[in-house]
Amino acid sequence: MRNAGSAHPSRRNSGGHFRKRHYEFVGGCVRMKIATHTLGCKVNQYDTEAMLELFEKAGYESVSINEGADVYLINTCTVTGTGDQKSVKLIRRIHREHPSAHIIAAGCLTQRDAKRVMLEGVVLAIGVQNRARVVELYHEAVKANEPIDATASVKGAKFECLSVMRHEGKTRATMKIQEGCDRFCTYCIIPYVRGPVRSMPLEDVKAEAERLAGAGYREIVVTGIHMGSYGREIDASLIDAIEIVCKTEGVERVRIGSLEPITVTDEFAYRLSRLNEICPQFHLSLQSGSAEVLKRMRRRYTPDEYLESARILRKYFPNCALTTDAIAGFPGETEEEAEETREFVKTADFARIHVFPYSRRSGTVADKMPGQVPEEIKKERTQKLIEIGNKLELEYVKKTVGTYETVLFETASPEGGAEGYTKSYVRVRANCEPGQMKTVFIEKTEGTLAIGRTDN
Repeated sequence: MRNAGSAHPSRRNSGGHFRKRHYEFVGGCVRMKIATHTLGCKVNQYDTEAMLELFEKAGYESVSINEGADVYLINTCTVTGTGDQKSVKLIRRIHREHPSAHIIAAGCLTQRDAKRVMLEGVVLAIGVQNRARVVELYHEAVKANEPIDATASVKGAKFECLSVMRHEGKTRATMKIQEGCDRFCTYCIIPYVRGPVRSMPLEDVKAEAERLAGAGYREIVVTGIHMGSYGREIDASLIDAIEIVCKTEGVERVRIGSLEPITVTDEFAYRLSRLNEICPQFHLSLQSGSAEVLKRMRRRYTPDEYLESARILRKYFPNCALTTDAIAGFPGETEEEAEETREFVKTADFARIHVFPYSRRSGTVADKMPGQVPEEIKKERTQKLIEIGNKLELEYVKKTVGTYETVLFETASPEGGAEGYTKSYVRVRANCEPGQMKTVFIEKTEGTLAIGRTDN
């Protein structure tokens, strides 16, 4: 194995399939097939799609992970120990089932521990940098007939612009404008892996929004690793970037991936409210409703400050959908603190809650904290929060009955018609076609699905 750009690479015997597959590609005898699989978050999914499109531009054919491919790109996750295990297990399974195929290991686990993913069959390790060079580096590994470790230090890294043209149903596109995090919450490994804050320059934000709108996408989801840090190193702010996207001709909806309470000031919300394209669905990260647990997490806000951010959003967007994340069973969490979180989520009146049991992550402060909560108790507390969240979501969806909602329909429904989402991200089925944006009257609900009809 060698490091990309190394003057004295180390080598290992990689097998004859290196030369064979390279010959087939450059000789034009076979159109090489590539399959991908993503573990982890939506940002990881975005990165996978960007790398896949680079391969397609180079002449590769994209196929399902279940089909036979020449190259498998696995974008790994390391947020939890489970993510590590799933990533390694998948790489081993792919090699076992397709021993002559090449595997590219990308993403966060690769960045954190490249040696762990450089298993049999892996020809390229590429972390969270150099992704724009993935095809070039893969061809370099094939030509050299040896694996390459192309993971680069994220220290001092610049924002890597990766474009994606293939999105959900040609209606909604994701646009990644920010990378990295330096908040160092005690439970999170991401700052160590994704590196410092890097932001897409505003001129590139404008160009990317125009490109997506020109391709026919009507809704853009603006996302990143820690959106609240956007622009800090380039003398810009998140609201500046959002305004640029909203003012792009052809863009009808803009959805914000996630927010932090510290980001939501009165000025921020006021400027948002002046943008007709903004979808009033805000994911405001919580993690815990207990002041003491938040301190141990190093979350940098109190429950009262969180509620103030929620109040500001609702001041300018009275019927907005407020969604959040919560962690159950953080180290040292008492039953009283768990109850504080349960009461808090009721008070905040969320439209949806994503609940996760705390997962120990080696290399983080929380992993060494005393008072690790037993798995059974974590499971019980997680379930209680999920039940509260399910009830709140049902109540929120029911509020749409009897109202007119504008829905961007994305997919055909097995029940007839099509399904799509309102601006507040309520899922709706109605007698429409995928790709249409229609105003529908909500007649009833079936669980968390709203049933609507058009007047014509």
